[in-house]
Amino acid sequence: MNEFKKVLIANRGEIALRIIRTLKEMGIKSVAVYSQGDRNSLHIREADESICIGPATAKDSYLNMENIISAAISTNSDAIHPGYGFLSENADFSKLCSKHSIVFIGPNPDSIKLLGHKATARDIANKSGVSITPGSDGCVKDNYLKEAEKIGFPIMIKAAAGGGGRGIRIVQVKEKLLHEVEMAKSEAKAAFGNDEVYFEKYIDKPRHIEIQFARDYNGNVVAFPERDCSMQRRNQKLIEESPSPAVDSKLREKLQKAARNLADSANYHGVGTVEFLLDKDGNFYFMEVNTRLQVEHPVTESITNVDLVRQQILIAQGMNLEITQDMANNFRGHSIEHRINAEDWRNNFMPSVGEVKEWIIPGGIGVRLDSHVYKGYNLPVYYDSMIAKLIIWAPDRNQAIRRSLRALDEFKVEGIKTTIGIHKKLLNTEEFISGNLDTKFLERYMNSDEFKK
Repeated sequence: MNEFKKVLIANRGEIALRIIRTLKEMGIKSVAVYSQGDRNSLHIREADESICIGPATAKDSYLNMENIISAAISTNSDAIHPGYGFLSENADFSKLCSKHSIVFIGPNPDSIKLLGHKATARDIANKSGVSITPGSDGCVKDNYLKEAEKIGFPIMIKAAAGGGGRGIRIVQVKEKLLHEVEMAKSEAKAAFGNDEVYFEKYIDKPRHIEIQFARDYNGNVVAFPERDCSMQRRNQKLIEESPSPAVDSKLREKLQKAARNLADSANYHGVGTVEFLLDKDGNFYFMEVNTRLQVEHPVTESITNVDLVRQQILIAQGMNLEITQDMANNFRGHSIEHRINAEDWRNNFMPSVGEVKEWIIPGGIGVRLDSHVYKGYNLPVYYDSMIAKLIIWAPDRNQAIRRSLRALDEFKVEGIKTTIGIHKKLLNTEEFISGNLDTKFLERYMNSDEFKK
């Protein structure tokens, strides 16, 4: 059992701040790392120590493994929490931590490799008895047309080492296959340094459902109630909620069982998420595993009253989970998360940077805001455009929608463009109110007259 005295957070912005808060509550010292472009970020002020790890560009700082390890050694950190994105699903980084006797707060390198590689994860899911979408047997390296025709058009080309919606192409007809394969491989190579792709059958109008799970070193595993992440644009999530309006208790039990089986099969240690596609007939298919903390983890925390970052840290220290499956299923109410981005949604979601001249945040019962932004903060151009996560809890879904609208109205930002406005419009659509959503809803809505008003 390793009791941590000091943890370095290998990340930035709101997620670094989120992790620092839990470390403080656990009595563990925190070390913030930052790039030269992030010298005024709020997470630096809140940490017990901070250290610069390089220039503003991510490849020279937050993706620089050697600099981060050096920072951990020089500050006598016992462990590194990677947050999400950057190095959080990098098996080589996890291995490098072990090499220097630093605990990586996440799964071991073998689990990351097994489940982080999408094609391999499909195979594990299939052997674990989890339904998978029809697709190629592993990565497709040649005979593209032959493989696609075996599956049947339309198909999806997906980056094997992918995530965050990158390296994905939908192909409706065979004439466009080779061009889209090359495009997907090129994008995958640029984003992940790996151009391997695999094929899946394209499921029309699915919901995106995911199951958060946690598993400790003694094999105790808990699967949490589902999150519905169907409200997305170009495979990037905008709004997430839990529980899903499309999932009943019987379906939930099946989804949770599939996630637990997968975690056991991979001998997984830590917190992770299994993502599924749910078709209109209630059939679900394995999509991928995220071997890290998810951006949308707060909606699970809201309905279960469980600190998932705390569970990650406890597991990494060799301790047992503090919760049981019965406790996780005894959830309460409904939660909605709004990802607020610095983007001009009326101008094709063009990124917006500059000084935040006004920053008035919402409050009240059931309102949580995770953000590193403050009045006078200058948004850097180098990183993701998300500036805040507005997390709402209420006794039921209708009240959560009304509370969301109230909180979004209170949220005032000047100096930069934000997506607050489109969140208000989406909550007022018939489809969202009724819960009748799929992953292509936003795309259809943005082409409607209602959106252009």
